[in-house]
Amino acid sequence: MRNCVLIPLVVICALLPVAAWSQLPPASCTMWGSSGTGQGQFNYPLSVAIDASGRVCVADSGNNRIQVFTSSGGYITQWGSRGSEPGQFDGPCGVAIDASGNVYVADAWNYRIQKFTSSGGYITQWGSEGMEPGQFYWPHGVAVDVSGNVYVADEENHRIQKFTSSGGYITQWGGWGTEPGQFDHPCGVAVDASGNVYVADVLNYRIQVFTSSGGYITQWGGGGTGPEQFYWPYGIAVDASGNVYIADTGNCRIQEFRSSGGYITQWGDWGTEAGQFDCPMGVAVDAGGHVYIADTFNHRIQVFGYGPTAVQNTTWGRIKSMFR
Repeated sequence: MRNCVLIPLVVICALLPVAAWSQLPPASCTMWGSSGTGQGQFNYPLSVAIDASGRVCVADSGNNRIQVFTSSGGYITQWGSRGSEPGQFDGPCGVAIDASGNVYVADAWNYRIQKFTSSGGYITQWGSEGMEPGQFYWPHGVAVDVSGNVYVADEENHRIQKFTSSGGYITQWGGWGTEPGQFDHPCGVAVDASGNVYVADVLNYRIQVFTSSGGYITQWGGGGTGPEQFYWPYGIAVDASGNVYIADTGNCRIQEFRSSGGYITQWGDWGTEAGQFDCPMGVAVDAGGHVYIADTFNHRIQVFGYGPTAVQNTTWGRIKSMFR
């Protein structure tokens, strides 16, 4: 097991006390998955993304593939296998979908981004190992804005890189450190409708917000178990209203904030029951406001919703050896 700074999480999620601040989830929970290599099974799912039609794409990292489901967990298709050829993966960590349904995958240990059609047809790729513009060292999170620009959380280079939809380099920002605009292992990245970029700055235990060109706007967080604190925030997503959802991985919970960082609510604690998590690492929100969680160490997807029409209970995933 070497990808995506996962080694310490095996201990962290098992040893941290259940957060005293745990609240009820936003209505009903749905989940699907089990551990394994078959259709609808997972080996450490790390990221999840939703397209305009509600299809759910999951980066099934330990199985080196992308799986696609209906919003209720019905299996649709998959692609990928371990390798370095186009369409193959070595530890896919992040997945994002553009307005046309194209799928972008952060192929971490191949140090590249791959782009596919909605059905898995290979389109293009870019990147190689290194520190120069357009190179990566553990690309983890990936996001796409309304103009089709692609943002990559280049984890071990402690920076965000921005590209055109075909991989043309645009700009970058960051560097290792604790000051505003610096990072310590940025893993999650999301973009709101206004083009603001939200970064899960994992080992600084905070969220940072930037303009689309990297101008610093604000930040919030801090290490701990209380509301508005984090222990390794890995995944991040923004809904149509600008609310921000954080996979607070080490605390085994989801936290929700306003775009300015104002605390709204949280839910979850450590466990295997519906509404509980074991190191959740990926989060996405669909057009209806349903929140999808890659419940990584439980090898499943969980879905939460608001109001009387919230989705009914469902899951998908199981357990297997880690990556290698």
